Amino acid sequence: MTTIATRSAADVAISVAATIDGIFATIDGWRDLLEDRLAAADALTAETVDPLVETFAVPAVSGTTLLTGAGFVAAPGALADAQWHLAWWLGTTSSADGVRRLATIDDPSHEQFRDYTALEWWRVPQATGARHLTGPYVDYVCTDDYTVTVTTPVMRDGAMIGVVGADALVDRLERVLLPVLRTGRSPATLVNASGRVVTSTDARREPGSMLRGDGLIAAVRALSPVPVRLADGTSVLACGDTSLALVVGI
Repeated sequence: MTTIATRSAADVAISVAATIDGIFATIDGWRDLLEDRLAAADALTAETVDPLVETFAVPAVSGTTLLTGAGFVAAPGALADAQWHLAWWLGTTSSADGVRRLATIDDPSHEQFRDYTALEWWRVPQATGARHLTGPYVDYVCTDDYTVTVTTPVMRDGAMIGVVGADALVDRLERVLLPVLRTGRSPATLVNASGRVVTSTDARREPGSMLRGDGLIAAVRALSPVPVRLADGTSVLACGDTSLALVVGI
C-alpha cells in the first residue's frame, strides 16, 4: 500500500516562501554589492556601473535557472553620462552564449521611449524604500510572457540611485511551485497582493487571472501567518514576507 503524504497549508506556505526568499536573498546581495562598490565612487557613470552589474547579472540568467532577466535600472539623472539607463541582461537561446543585453531606447524624444519610473516595479520601491514583487504581468519589453519581477532600491548618500532586480517567467516558477502546492491537503492557489494568480492546482485559475471573493483581497493584504477563514470556506495565509498569499479550500 502506498501512502500519499499531505501537508498543512502552513507547511505549504513555508515551502513557497523558501523558494521566493532565495530570489530575494540573491537580489539583496546584488544591492549590497552595488552600494558597497559605488559608495566611494567620485562620480556615477554607466561606464563604471555596467561592468559591475554584468558580473552578477550574466551568471544569474545563464543555464538552468528560475531567472530570465537581471540587472540594474538607474534613476533619471543619477549617472553623469546617461540621463536614462538600463543595464539588464536576458537569458536566451538565440545567441551563441545564451545571454544578451536588453536593447533600450534612452532618448525621451523618441516615439518608442518608455518612462520606466511610471511602472510598478520602479514606482513602488521608490515610494516605500523596500523591495517589491510585481506581477504576474505580461512583460512586453523583455519576454512577451507572464513574468514576475522583484526589485529593490539601491541607495547612495541617502538617495535612491536606481533599482536592482530580476525577472522570473511564471511557467518556470510553476514547475517549482506547483509540486509544492500539490502536497497540501486541499486545492491551493498562490496569489499576489492584488489577488492575481501566480499558480494554482485548479487548472481553471490561470496565471495572471484575478481571484475574487468577499473579503479575499483584505485577507490577502493582511498577510496573516495564521489561516484567515472566509465566508465561502476558503482560507488565506501569508507565504512569509514575500507579499504572496496562499488561498486554500474550495
